Formats: sequence, C-alpha cells, structure tokens
Amino acid sequence: MFWLLVFSYWVHLLATAVWGSSVLVMAAAAVPAFQQHSLAGNPWLKLQKRLLPWLNLSLVLLLLTGFVQMTMDTHYRGFLTFDSTWAWALLAKHMVFLVVIGVAVYWQFGYFPAVTRTAVLAAKKPHLAQAEQAKLARQEKLLLVVNVACAGLILFCTAVLTAV
Repeated sequence: MFWLLVFSYWVHLLATAVWGSSVLVMAAAAVPAFQQHSLAGNPWLKLQKRLLPWLNLSLVLLLLTGFVQMTMDTHYRGFLTFDSTWAWALLAKHMVFLVVIGVAVYWQFGYFPAVTRTAVLAAKKPHLAQAEQAKLARQEKLLLVVNVACAGLILFCTAVLTAV
C-alpha cells in the first residue's frame, strides 16, 4: 500500500503541475487577443485547443489519484462524514473541482463550437458577427478568471488539508 500511495502522490503532483501551468498559460496567452479586441485569428485559440487534451487527462488523473489518497488518509471517516476541518476542506476542494470540470466541459462543447460558428458568420456577414464576438470575448474572460480562481482555491484547500 505504501508504494501505491507514493505512486498516487507522484502522479497527482504531475497532473497538478500540468493542469495548473495549462490554466496559467491559457490565461496569459489570451491577454494579447483581448488587447487587440479580436478573438478570430488569434493563436491563443489554437493553443487552448491543443492544451485541452492535456487538461482533460490531468483532470482524470487528479480524480483517480485523489480518490486513492482520500481513501487511504487517516482523516477520512467515510462518505458524507463532515466531522473535522479536514473533511470540510476536502468537501470544498471537491466542489471547486466540480466547477473546474464544468468550465472544461463548457469550453469544449459550448464555447469552442460557438467561436467556430461565429468565424463562419464573420466570413459571410461581418456586421452581425461583431456583437457575437464581443459576447464570446466576455465569456472567455469569465471562463479564464473562474479557472484561475478555482486553481487558487483548490491549492488553498490542499494547504488546509496538509496543515491539519
């Protein structure tokens, strides 16, 4: 069991590094696009699409290895048992993780298809696409802010879990 836990921590830390750095790179790469006030044709969109498989893989690995770590932790008292600071911090971490998953799902199945549709619309009717592009830019900023905030909250919850 010791080596299973060691392997779980190692993979969890690697997945955290991939996920956290991807979130920060996506946010940093989007800044020039927002300064240019144009989403279409900016390289950050391609970068985001390239990072998504890595984000997805890291989220799956975080889920699996986190489950192993949780169940092997001496603080864990059972499903839906919130009798300590550790348990409440873990619940908060899981809630924030669900928001992260929601953002990732929306990005892939809601936002990126909308950007593609808007690019097609812009090629045919540029005057109609401007309002949609502005709306998508606001959505993108919100998604990036939520993702970075969630990363910070997850790390804070992890600090609480570690300190207890």
